Amino acid sequence: MAEPEIDEFVRRAEEIYTSRLQAVLEPDCVDDFVAIEPDSGDYFLGKTLGEATRAARQSYPDRLTHVMRVGHRAALHFGMQIR
Repeated sequence: MAEPEIDEFVRRAEEIYTSRLQAVLEPDCVDDFVAIEPDSGDYFLGKTLGEATRAARQSYPDRLTHVMRVGHRAALHFGMQIR
């Protein structure tokens, strides 16, 4: 997939999250992972990134999904804390 296609793919998945899923998932599923398949609008929850992606691949083995962390701006955070 070329970069413009990836950008559009991510934009569509994030739009589904914002318009349909955010209000439904954030009250009870904060910190869970959600894999969104933007062509169908289907989504798959998991306590881990692996659980969400496995569930999506079971239903759509030949499609990409965009994974987000419910209630966060990014699915994963890499960093360190200095004390």
